[in-house]
Amino acid sequence: MSEVVGYEVRGRIAVVTVDNPPVNALGLPVREGLMAQIDRAAADDAVAAIVLIGAGRTFPAGADIREFDQPVVEPHLLSIVDHFDTVEKPIVAAVHGTALGGGLELVLGCHFRVAAPGARVGTPEVKLGIFPGAAGTQRLPRVAGLDHALELIVLGEPIGAAKALDYGIIDEIAEGDLLEAGIAFAEKILSEGTPRRISSEPREGIGSPDQFADILQKYRDLAGRRMRGQESPLEALGSVIDGLEMPYDQAVIADRARFPRCKDSDQSKALRYAFFAEREASKIPGVGKDISPKPVETGAVIGAGTMGGGIIMCFADSGIPVTAIETSQDALDRGLAMITKNYQGMVDRGRIDEAEMARRLGLISTSLDYSGAADADLVIEAAFEDLELKKTIFADLDAVAKSGAILATNTSYMDINQIAAATGRPSDVIGLHFFVPANVMKMLEVVRTDSSSPQALATGMRLARTFGKVGGLAGVSHGFVANRSRAPLVREANFLVEEGASPAQIDQVLREFGMPMGVLAVSDLSGLDVSWRMRKSLAHLRDPDERYFHLADRLCEMGRFGRKTGSGWYSYGEGGSLPVPDPEVEEIAAQVAAEQGIERRQIDDDEIRDRCLYAAVNEGAKIVEEGVALRASDIDIMWQYGFGFPKWRGGIMYHADRVGLPTVLARVEEFHAAHGKLWQPSALLRDLAGSGGSFTGT
Repeated sequence: MSEVVGYEVRGRIAVVTVDNPPVNALGLPVREGLMAQIDRAAADDAVAAIVLIGAGRTFPAGADIREFDQPVVEPHLLSIVDHFDTVEKPIVAAVHGTALGGGLELVLGCHFRVAAPGARVGTPEVKLGIFPGAAGTQRLPRVAGLDHALELIVLGEPIGAAKALDYGIIDEIAEGDLLEAGIAFAEKILSEGTPRRISSEPREGIGSPDQFADILQKYRDLAGRRMRGQESPLEALGSVIDGLEMPYDQAVIADRARFPRCKDSDQSKALRYAFFAEREASKIPGVGKDISPKPVETGAVIGAGTMGGGIIMCFADSGIPVTAIETSQDALDRGLAMITKNYQGMVDRGRIDEAEMARRLGLISTSLDYSGAADADLVIEAAFEDLELKKTIFADLDAVAKSGAILATNTSYMDINQIAAATGRPSDVIGLHFFVPANVMKMLEVVRTDSSSPQALATGMRLARTFGKVGGLAGVSHGFVANRSRAPLVREANFLVEEGASPAQIDQVLREFGMPMGVLAVSDLSGLDVSWRMRKSLAHLRDPDERYFHLADRLCEMGRFGRKTGSGWYSYGEGGSLPVPDPEVEEIAAQVAAEQGIERRQIDDDEIRDRCLYAAVNEGAKIVEEGVALRASDIDIMWQYGFGFPKWRGGIMYHADRVGLPTVLARVEEFHAAHGKLWQPSALLRDLAGSGGSFTGT
């Protein structure tokens, strides 16, 4: 019998246990074992009911993604789920951990369902460019109702046991031992004579789409806003609509034609690449499982401004007591007022309740000197971007922070080696570069100095997970990995306006590519003065032979700092947040172009797209070449979670691979000839294009 699916009889209840660590993925051996053991129980006269459970930390969490590009081998999960319908003995799923995708479809195939309080269920397939292909799109609406089913299927977010109970997906939340609860539930339904509930019934279609037009449109609109340009949510919706119009058997046949089309699409391949790239980002050579992160039970944050306040919220959101340290009571009061306002907004939107807001605020204490960081396990500096100031702060922290504490800076581009050298413990210093807003954005760049210890790096990566973020490693370099690789995109957008393109045209091209906002609208949102101050502070390092941001400087000199001042690349009405094209920018750009001897021209969309994207690709190649990034895929993860790059395109480096590196190199060389040394092609790009290689191994 199967080695990965166990069988035992407890009284008149057969217990079928999936034991395929680490997550009991539904690979072929598990599927074969499930079919065999369920049939064994069905044929055993001593068995009256069956409990299906997972060993270890979870119920079967989902399909084995490694099988996606292999031929389908029976028993397919759909065959198993449909087979459960024919088993006359009640099958009870006992769910703990995460039952996602195929895991939830297996749960739905069972006739009854109990779950541990901490269990989570969902259908995240759209995030891999597919949809629930083992009848999830047909069974879930019959079990949970159309609105709840579409919430899970189209949006792809999991839900907890309490909500699953409310939605009718599970029948009971188990207290105490899950297996005992599952057996007790099975005994109860046998004693009460409760008939099996088969989730494919009614077998006929469950309603006309016209009856549910409002609900269907609601999820079309949500998918368009949250996953703009992605095909899988609409394919999932189409599969559900098939189940409304067709009998169950016809709908699953239609699914078998629809599913391969999704699975083999470029979008699905890109999304699966992103899935594995995210997991690869956590792997750092020299920081293996033998390196234990330091425990972070208390934190301190230097600075309670916009960034510092967001970081303080990260600690409080994670249940970690944190001390906010500022130079004045006024600054502290402003910071706490901003944090309170943010939490109140979460209450108003129904994300947390008043009690949870009070609990999180209660974790925040304050201090007007560094003694507030004396007992912290990890201190994050989020002060103004001034190298000498940061060096002074770290020297002062070194005198008060306890031995073994991790000292981190949130700088977005400065030399952390110099900051670490200001302390007597450089091995405990790392960079933790948060993205704005820090409490919302999922990316956390963990920066390794020349002296950072493996344990300090492991602590930074663990903190990312604690904060619900994705950690990615970077070496010390101006802008590290994320901002350094994006800077050329911003640069080219600036130059393109000088040369004759409008901000609106540039931003529209990038939005049509899939970016959530245009690059110049993003600059207005973050404030043009931020980059202006940085350019002025580094003016002494500027290469006089490189083209410079004259237009951006001119806008700042005129007080056009972006949305906060009512004008930047765009204009903004009284309290307005929508960018409006401003004819004055065109006039300013023409003046700057004339001063710089730039002949303005009509610029087509293809040039805009290629200059913006391939400038970033070329810089990304240099970052990998220099070892500042471990992998090209790490750059892709940073772009997805830090800059909103469309996941269904895989990432900036993956996109270049898909276009073809010889094609990318040809464009880079063309722009190098036209625009000079900023476009010097990367040696790695040349090598890979010449050898038929790729950045991402895809």
